[in-house]
Amino acid sequence: MVKLSELTVEEKLRLICGKGTWNTDDLNGKLPSLLMCDGPVGVRKVKIEENYVQTPYPSVSYPALQCLTNTWNRRLAREMGAALADDCKEKEVDILLAPGVNIKRNPLNGRNFEYFSEDPYLAGTMAYEYVDGLQKNGVAACVKHYCCNNEEFNRLEQSSEVDERTLREIYLKPFEWTFKARPEWVMCSYNRINGVRASEHKKLFDVARNELGFDGAVMSDWGAVSDRAASVKAGIDLEMPFNQANYDKLLEDYRAGKITEKEIDVSAARILKAIEKRMKHRGEKPKKTEKERLDVAQKIAEEGLVLLKNDGVLPLQNGQSVCVLGRYARGEKEYTSGGGAAHVSPLCGNVPLADALKSVMPDSEIEFEDGFNYENIQSYSQKPQRMFEKCAINDVAVICVGTGYLIEYEGKDRTTLKLDPMQEELILQTAAQNPDTVVVIYAGAVIDVSAWEDRVAAIVYAGFNGERGNVAIANVLSGKVNPSGKLSETFPLCLEDSPYFDTYRDATVARYTDGLDVGYRYYETAGVDTRYEFGYGLSYSEFEYDDLEVVKKGGLCAEISYTVKNVSDVDGSEVSQVYVRDAVSFVYRPDLELKGYSKNYIKAGDCAKVTIQLDETAFQFYSAAKDKWETEDGVFVIYVGASVKDIRLQAAITVTDGEINKIKIF
Repeated sequence: MVKLSELTVEEKLRLICGKGTWNTDDLNGKLPSLLMCDGPVGVRKVKIEENYVQTPYPSVSYPALQCLTNTWNRRLAREMGAALADDCKEKEVDILLAPGVNIKRNPLNGRNFEYFSEDPYLAGTMAYEYVDGLQKNGVAACVKHYCCNNEEFNRLEQSSEVDERTLREIYLKPFEWTFKARPEWVMCSYNRINGVRASEHKKLFDVARNELGFDGAVMSDWGAVSDRAASVKAGIDLEMPFNQANYDKLLEDYRAGKITEKEIDVSAARILKAIEKRMKHRGEKPKKTEKERLDVAQKIAEEGLVLLKNDGVLPLQNGQSVCVLGRYARGEKEYTSGGGAAHVSPLCGNVPLADALKSVMPDSEIEFEDGFNYENIQSYSQKPQRMFEKCAINDVAVICVGTGYLIEYEGKDRTTLKLDPMQEELILQTAAQNPDTVVVIYAGAVIDVSAWEDRVAAIVYAGFNGERGNVAIANVLSGKVNPSGKLSETFPLCLEDSPYFDTYRDATVARYTDGLDVGYRYYETAGVDTRYEFGYGLSYSEFEYDDLEVVKKGGLCAEISYTVKNVSDVDGSEVSQVYVRDAVSFVYRPDLELKGYSKNYIKAGDCAKVTIQLDETAFQFYSAAKDKWETEDGVFVIYVGASVKDIRLQAAITVTDGEINKIKIF
């Protein structure tokens, strides 16, 4: 491996400026070149055709990170990372440009399907497992987008105006949790933060390295660099893709003394270190077969499905007649995934939902009708009388609706939380014909269901669920799989209820005047009703909580334990959640903040004992006055629940001089 001292200044400059669209520079064969590809939900390696047309190679299409997080299953996040590493190895990819850990502040954000959650703890802990699973299987992760990239509108120029405390507690926190997995790369965002371009924000990169524990290299998002010399000084080690004008200006600035060789050496050394790490894994073979990786995708889709409503129509019974309605049921990628860097060309493709249902309900008559054209959604694709007749004469109608990559995609935000009016009308008319109507939603983010929620018997939020998604849906609808997903973001009653809605934004500035009140923190503190709260999801099982204990472990550390009992006759999994509230504080604190969670499989009639560790981070706030994390003396209430609203157990602890000294169980 070439040493830094063996490179000329010009070679160092070339090294930190990338080569082409997807590679680091090999310095004319002097160094190995690293290949990087998009891929939070599947490796998006492309073949460059004539006229620079990029054709992606087929790859396993996994559920979106939004669907992954709805599993609340750390093990599955790790398995997804490991499976993606195998996909990378097959395609000789060294760096996966994933995952994205940005907070879902704006429910209309076009890339919300790529991100984990509105909650920093949930986002960070799931991302940690994903990154660790990827890197321990030989492929480098690139965590993105650092930071405050919370909407797509004018993302190249808009400034995210955010106060220091909010920045630390909400928007940097998921990066801090993820950095514990020691990702080899982090990618800067396009936007400005408090007026400074992310690619030139030295303060934020210093925070990442000196306070948040990041020790890897930093690359730019594609085209995010305006001034290469300024970005080097700030901490951008690698500009991507290669930009001839930026390289020429950097060389000119070096010769003019505006940037020193010592400053260049810092970035070049980090890239050399990253290359050396990758060479240890070159030539490794996949550990999982393609089938095993597809099975991982299916398992995530099954556990990430959230049952929002069920008036008893689900699970379906073998022998019932079912009419499946809607082109989304075909499983085509246009309808079941988002667009942009996270769009994947599926390896095998999804089976139609009607076919998947037939395989698990062999004695049932399953019919399919398109319903409407996706390309021209304002018109039915066939006479509506035929559709509604089919709905009326079958035992159950299953309507498949949603968004897709022409609505949710990189580069543009959605304009509404509602489905297209034609889809809403289709739901209402179908429900009028058949009271046992089940709505399946394929979407990457929040959907406003208010126009039709009370007219249907069941609502299944499938999300963007990958190429095994319809198999997963059929398994849940038929009862072969018990639903266990819970929402990782709040479904408000309407867009106007969102804390984001009234914040100031114009063509160049987005003011984060919602502060700490992002997602459920706002709804719970302000007492605003929601359609489906954070952490919510139904099951075919019923669970009871009991036997809460809190044990001091020294300092501000405590062990929380409780039992969850499955009181039904159906085996199932339950996601239990631990929230903390500072009862009386001298600074503003949201009423509830997630600080722990566990997913446990429990057989019918059995109990699971759940144990969750809380440390000082569960009680801290960031003091902007003192530039450090602090914990106030006083009373903290600990809540254990099935969702943020469905609290089952609670206790209180008293903190004095950094020690827990009293505990009371309610």
